Amino acid sequence: MEIPYTVSNRPDTGVYNAKLAIWLFLASEVMLFGGLFSAYVYIRMGTDDGYWPQGLLNVPVGTLNTVILIASSISVVFAWAALKMRNWKQYKTYLGTTILLGAVFLTIKLAYEYPAKFNHFGAYIKKDSLSEYEKYLDNEGLKQKKLAPRVEITGHLEAIELTGSKEVLDVFANEHGLEVVPAPHEEAAATPAPSAPAAEPAKEHKEEPAFLVKAKDEHKGVAPLVAEKLLKLPNTKLIAFEVKPDEKFSHPKDAKYDHPTFFLQDVDHAALPIKIKAEHIDWWSGFFPKHSNFLAIYFAITGLHGLHIVGGLIVFGYFFFFGESLYRRNPEQMANRLEVSGLYWHFVDLVWIFVFPVFYLL
Repeated sequence: MEIPYTVSNRPDTGVYNAKLAIWLFLASEVMLFGGLFSAYVYIRMGTDDGYWPQGLLNVPVGTLNTVILIASSISVVFAWAALKMRNWKQYKTYLGTTILLGAVFLTIKLAYEYPAKFNHFGAYIKKDSLSEYEKYLDNEGLKQKKLAPRVEITGHLEAIELTGSKEVLDVFANEHGLEVVPAPHEEAAATPAPSAPAAEPAKEHKEEPAFLVKAKDEHKGVAPLVAEKLLKLPNTKLIAFEVKPDEKFSHPKDAKYDHPTFFLQDVDHAALPIKIKAEHIDWWSGFFPKHSNFLAIYFAITGLHGLHIVGGLIVFGYFFFFGESLYRRNPEQMANRLEVSGLYWHFVDLVWIFVFPVFYLL
């Protein structure tokens, strides 16, 4: 039995069945992504000054991915036009280009952007301890410029100072390419003891030895995920993190780091690590979804968008490898199927057009 209106338009709607169905589906997609973007706006508006990350994303890479997706939308239109002109060879060329561009987009996102974030580290400083790190934050200078204060120090985790069992730490370090060395001793400032009558001598308190866990290769740091596992070892207590800071903390008075910039600010390799003591930390994490509301929504939306890209590539791949039989039997129906898939692909690209300015530029 032949299904009606797979090629000809319905008299009640003026479009064929598949086109009507895809528009209804895209309407539901608008509500899905609209809800996520609305949540982003409301959470952003309710966040205290300084607690909404800025400049975390690589704008040039985001720009490149935007160009790639726009180009893929153009190539899928050319593939549809080739089918309408009954040029199978051109169709294969343009659809193959669309598939290639979509795969490049996913590769950049999954193999470059996401891993770079997972290896980045951030520590939110307690409000009553911010003055301890004024040298790196320059909040007084930001206040004079009427800019939001900095409450987080970000960079790459170089080492972790902690107490624990040397044997347990050595086993963990060998498994993760780290090394354990005695932590440098910090001499306490000498203060004159107040005069007091002789009293019974206090029992001697034996201080636990402190260790520094760091990468064997001095050019590599400690991955935040590895740091989380390390600090879950039994009888392990964090003393401090040593962080190679991003440039806005190694050069806090430089105005070009006050706002996100088009080009990603790299780590200043000449900067000395900042030692952030455990008692001064309110929250620390790698740039995972749990790091902040910003990254939670970023990963939710870009992850969902990536799944839509995968879905589109699967459909295009099916048409590329198995579409010829339908084309030979009914070329107009094949063109309609690609048109419907192209509408879906255009919507996915349109979502990215919102993602790019909202997350990367604002």
